[in-house]
Amino acid sequence: MLQRRRFLAVCVLAAGGARAQSSDFWARLREGGNVVLMRHARTEPGVGDPPGFRLGECATQRNLSAEGREQARRVGEAFQREAIRLDEVRNSAWCRCVDTAQLAFGRQGVWTPINSFFGSAPAREAQTREVLAAARALRAPTNWMLVTHQVNITALTGEYLAMGEVFVTRPQGERLRVLARQTF
Repeated sequence: MLQRRRFLAVCVLAAGGARAQSSDFWARLREGGNVVLMRHARTEPGVGDPPGFRLGECATQRNLSAEGREQARRVGEAFQREAIRLDEVRNSAWCRCVDTAQLAFGRQGVWTPINSFFGSAPAREAQTREVLAAARALRAPTNWMLVTHQVNITALTGEYLAMGEVFVTRPQGERLRVLARQTF
């Protein structure tokens, strides 16, 4: 009986923590001045892209799954329901990022500094510096949504996120500091 009570107490605390995180997530976004980082929605199984893939030719890339397309729509519905202002929606040129941004926010704009640099160390530093420089100029009430890849987001924040997960960040030192996160 004691173990069951302990289990229920942990479940209640975990549920309360999840609500607090969600509440903090939306509150931070309402403040503005955020760089919102979203890893593209769920894809077909795999890592990276097939050999010989080409940007602009979605059939050669790893793309969103049906579940990922629905996940992207849920993100957009949540942002609309919460009346979150997004002044810019920028995305990587990879089809999975273009599609995620379009399905979620009804708009997209390719920004090359957030293109994947998976397997390309020299691009990592230059692209990360360019994103950080732009982020430092951001002021409330402006929010930017950047739909990109795990490698880019980890380089910017030092943290890992799941497909379709969203970070609310602000510049701090040489990184973007994660203030809140939400999985959809």
